[in-house]
Amino acid sequence: MAKKCACGSGTAYGECCGRLHRGDAEARTAEELMRSRFSAFAVEDEDYLLRSWHPATRPGDVGFDPAMRWTRLEIVRTEDGGPGDAKGVVEFRAHYAAGGEDGVLHEVSRFVRHDGAWVYVRGKVL
Repeated sequence: MAKKCACGSGTAYGECCGRLHRGDAEARTAEELMRSRFSAFAVEDEDYLLRSWHPATRPGDVGFDPAMRWTRLEIVRTEDGGPGDAKGVVEFRAHYAAGGEDGVLHEVSRFVRHDGAWVYVRGKVL
């Protein structure tokens, strides 16, 4: 049986966020990009994370923590970010396990279209 996608869609990774990570498809919405970025953190796909980051705010590298495992994504709300929008906001809770402890990263992320594609600009941790 195919491994479920970390984004929480219930779909197999290869048919879900894996398509975006491979470059076979682009995110249609800011939320879809957020979900694919969470999955990229879960599978440590630095290349995709950097490609989907706005060039003005993109770091040189991601710097994964080998002790951290991303376990679940919870979308709290979205604002704009649809197929016809130029910008959008996604508030989410990203659940993780690290050092035997469970934790949650609660963030409001901003996305824009850059050269026609959705990209992550920045986030504010709550």
